Amino acid sequence: MDTQHSSAPDGRILNPATGMDAVTLRVGDLDVMSAYYETALAMKPLQERARGQEVHRVLGRGITPMVRLIHTPELPGVDPREAGLFHTAFLFEDEASLAATVYRAAQHPQSRFVGSSDHLVSEAFYFTDPEGNGIELYRDRPRDTWEIDGTQVRMGNRPLDPNDYLRRHLDQEVLDAGSARAGMVGHVHLQVGDVARAREFYVGAVGFDPTMDWPGALFASAGGYHHHVAMNTWNSGGAGPRASRLGLGDLAITVPGRDDLDALVARYRARGLNFADDGHRVVTQDPWGTQVSVAVPGTETEELLSR
Repeated sequence: MDTQHSSAPDGRILNPATGMDAVTLRVGDLDVMSAYYETALAMKPLQERARGQEVHRVLGRGITPMVRLIHTPELPGVDPREAGLFHTAFLFEDEASLAATVYRAAQHPQSRFVGSSDHLVSEAFYFTDPEGNGIELYRDRPRDTWEIDGTQVRMGNRPLDPNDYLRRHLDQEVLDAGSARAGMVGHVHLQVGDVARAREFYVGAVGFDPTMDWPGALFASAGGYHHHVAMNTWNSGGAGPRASRLGLGDLAITVPGRDDLDALVARYRARGLNFADDGHRVVTQDPWGTQVSVAVPGTETEELLSR
C-alpha cells in the first residue's frame, strides 16, 4: 500500500515519501456518523477528545487514523455545488479487503452507492455517507503495471461490475476480520472553483507534481503516485470562498521531516500566503478556504486552527 520513496529532497516539490493523513469532517450528528464509519467501513474508534463544546473523534483501522469527526451540529449541511470535498479515497491492500469493505458499505441502509470504475491504475467503488460526504473505496494495481506517458499517468474509466467483483473476491474470513485488515487514506479529491487557480496552489505552492489533466480536473501527487490529490469543477465551477458548513474540515498531508516543512514555508512565503507554523505542522488555506495541514509524522491534528 506504500508508494515508491526517494530520499532526494527538492525544494520545489514535496518529498517523494509524502502521504495523506486522516481527513477531518465536521459532522452534524456524531453518533450517526461514527456508527456509519464503524459499521459500513469497518473502522474502530481510536481517540476521542472534547475541545470546548466540540467533540473530536478519530476512527481508523489498526493504529492508522482514517477519519476525524468533529461534532459541530450548529453548522448548515453540505452543499454539493460549493468548493470542498468531492470524496475521501480509502485505500485497501488487496482485492479481498476491498471487496469486504464494499460489501459492508453496500449493506448499510444509510449508504448511497454512486458507481464503480476500473481506472487502469486502480479499482474503485463510490458511496456517499449519511451527511453527503463522498467516499471512494479502492485498491491499487501493482505499480509496475501503470502506463506512463511522459509525465502523465494513464488513467481511465472502464466498467467495473460490483456484483461480479464481490463474487470473485469476497472472503468470509476477511469480512469477519473487519478493522483488523489494513486501510489508509490514499488520496483526497476536492471540488474547486477554478482548476488553474487550484494548480497554482496545490502544485506551485504545496508542491505536488501534476500527473494527469482531465477536462475540468487535475490530478497531482508526490513520488510518482497516480494521485494524492485531485481537484475538479464538475459540480463547483466558479465557486467562491467556502461558507462555514458541515463537510471537509482539514486536508492533512504528512511529510518525513522538518526540512520538508522548511521548504514548504519558503514556497508559501514566496507566494505571499498566510500560514501558521508550530514547528511540527504548517497550516494554510487554499483559494476557497479549505484548510490544508502539512505535518511531520506523529503530529496531533486535533486542534484545527480555523474553520
